[in-house]
Amino acid sequence: MKSSFSGWRYLWKSEDIRRKLLITFFILALYRVCADVPVPGINFVALKAFRASAASSAGFLGFLDLLSGGTVTNFSLLSMGVYPYITAQIILQLLIPIIPALQRRMQEDPREGQKWMERWTYFLAVPMAALSAVGQINIFNSLSIQAQQGAIVPFGFSSDLWLPSLTILLVMTAGTMFAIWLGELISEYGIRGQGLSLVIFAGIVARMPASLYGMMSDQQDRWFLLIFTIIVIVATIYAIVFIQQGRRNVPVMYPGRRMGNRMSMPVKGTLPLMVNLAGMIPLIFASAILQFPAIIASYFTQSANAGIKAFALSVQNTLGGGTGSSNWVYWLLYFLMVVSFTFFYTSVLFEQQNYGDNLKKQGAQIPGVHAGEATQKYLNKVQGRITFPGAFFLGVVAALPFLLSLLLKAFGIGQASSSTGLFLISSAGLLIVVGVVRDTFLNIEAEMKLHGYQDSLLVR
Repeated sequence: MKSSFSGWRYLWKSEDIRRKLLITFFILALYRVCADVPVPGINFVALKAFRASAASSAGFLGFLDLLSGGTVTNFSLLSMGVYPYITAQIILQLLIPIIPALQRRMQEDPREGQKWMERWTYFLAVPMAALSAVGQINIFNSLSIQAQQGAIVPFGFSSDLWLPSLTILLVMTAGTMFAIWLGELISEYGIRGQGLSLVIFAGIVARMPASLYGMMSDQQDRWFLLIFTIIVIVATIYAIVFIQQGRRNVPVMYPGRRMGNRMSMPVKGTLPLMVNLAGMIPLIFASAILQFPAIIASYFTQSANAGIKAFALSVQNTLGGGTGSSNWVYWLLYFLMVVSFTFFYTSVLFEQQNYGDNLKKQGAQIPGVHAGEATQKYLNKVQGRITFPGAFFLGVVAALPFLLSLLLKAFGIGQASSSTGLFLISSAGLLIVVGVVRDTFLNIEAEMKLHGYQDSLLVR
């Protein structure tokens, strides 16, 4: 470890790397400033009362509030962050194996296919941002009205509300696209390829002081909660690093090269397959799908029909999250959907790699396995087998707030709900934080090597 980081003291000697880091810090600071700008026409009295209620920190709203750095419950212009872009990206990736024309486009010219993907992801992110804004406004207003606080923002299709509603939709959609643009600026002029990840990372880190303050406000159990949280965070970080670094190295024999009149011996190599290829995507995707029925139900919570109203409230309460023991249905569904989506999304991503044909074109072969389709089937089987621990790990990460709340309740800790935010950080949020920090360090280290700062050449 010492040799890996011994060259970091030379970091600021490179003007190019120093400039990229400063640009990254400046853009992230600008993003956090803009995150405090509220949506126009907001009812601040109702919003303040809603934030003080338990509904604002329950389930998916608490999850989004954590990942956005508090912009969701603040009803900021950037309250949706960059997640509509991520959702659009997931949808297009899932469409590729379904539509043969798209699959051919990606296989024939991967570079042009990637450009096509990026362009259409931007186009699809706009309607996804608008739909997300409608859903967020409806569920916030519904929960606030149920708490007898009144609507947070004026929204509807009546003659006196259509113009304010249209303004709010345009502003929130523009805020999302602005956040995406800031992320792209970081990727282009700052730390290469890490823009959107660092935007999410900044939101999580910005939320940590407020979560810590909420936990320490419990005068009776704060030291127990602090020690307990530190233990959970350390254990979770260790598990995340262990799983994220997990690889299955499949042996591959590459053909020898002809050098003049002689042919070199075949070269033995490995093909590393990741245990957690899907990353954080299954958690976000499963949360969004689970929340969709609650968003639809929010339209009917004020229905004049008592049966429809009761059913809508039941759906919203069940799928709205919360860490109470009575809400085990939500967390069980969440766990099962995360595990299922991990297998599904990993299968989609792995098929797009097309290792069987690529190895065959290179003349490479896995010992004991025929080239081409047989190789792809063998690799699919291996990838599916090693995905199981990664999928189970993500499922546990998803359900960790619920499991920890039950554990605290067993210990008789009365303020378990106040520490839910830290538990989210120690599970889903930490999964992002650890991954982003790791990728950013590797990116910076690669930049340093490009500028000649190789550890083996440094003068001690």
